[in-house]
Amino acid sequence: MTYWEHLTSARIDAFDRCVPAVLPLGAIEQHGPHLPLATDRLLADHFCRELDRRLGDDVLVLPTVSVGYSRHHDDFPGTLSLSHETLLHQVVEIAGSALRLGVRSLLLVNAHGGNEGVAQVALEQLGYSWPDRTIARTTWWQVASDALLELTETGPGGVGHACELETSLLLAVAPHLVDTAVVPERENESPFAWDTGDMLRGAPATRYRRFADVSSTGVFGDPRAASREKGERMSGIVVERLAEIVRSLRTEAKS
Repeated sequence: MTYWEHLTSARIDAFDRCVPAVLPLGAIEQHGPHLPLATDRLLADHFCRELDRRLGDDVLVLPTVSVGYSRHHDDFPGTLSLSHETLLHQVVEIAGSALRLGVRSLLLVNAHGGNEGVAQVALEQLGYSWPDRTIARTTWWQVASDALLELTETGPGGVGHACELETSLLLAVAPHLVDTAVVPERENESPFAWDTGDMLRGAPATRYRRFADVSSTGVFGDPRAASREKGERMSGIVVERLAEIVRSLRTEAKS
């Protein structure tokens, strides 16, 4: 078992410092009428659990940062949020604790778009403060964007939040938490042609928007194309890509 909090102090002290540490970043926020508030945290936990299953003692999984930055979702009930500053301190200080123990490499694995800006700043702060270590970051949709794009059926703007991708993954990971009776239709339109990107397709520019500005349901994209089979395929692809990164970090640390 390679979960940090499951080990004793003595076992952590004896752990191979070349084994990469992974810090999952999640969120607790609205995910439309059909997905649970914990969707992002559930996905962060799932991918790291599968990494542990695949890599065993070749990865060390830190405790998930469960609440992220989600204030743009505040118009919908249930959303919890940290400030940018609090989230940044939490990520940097948790990671710093592992690095002070001697961990040679660390990967931030993010599962929430609202955490992206903070994750990048954390990467830069940690990298500057620990120049002799390897610090990296990714998201589950970034690490396999080419393969995920081939699986999608909803076109540009079809994957963004509680969408085809996230709904498919939840159908595979926690189907008992998906209310399939209330899956909404697609709803996300922008008045600007340059602001039409989604999770897998970048836009020429982006503007600040509260989620209620683009969707009355809290969904960005089209979850009607979701399926458990698609989610299972997505999960396998993402976990293998993450495993490739972790393996390369360990190889580099040992060289």
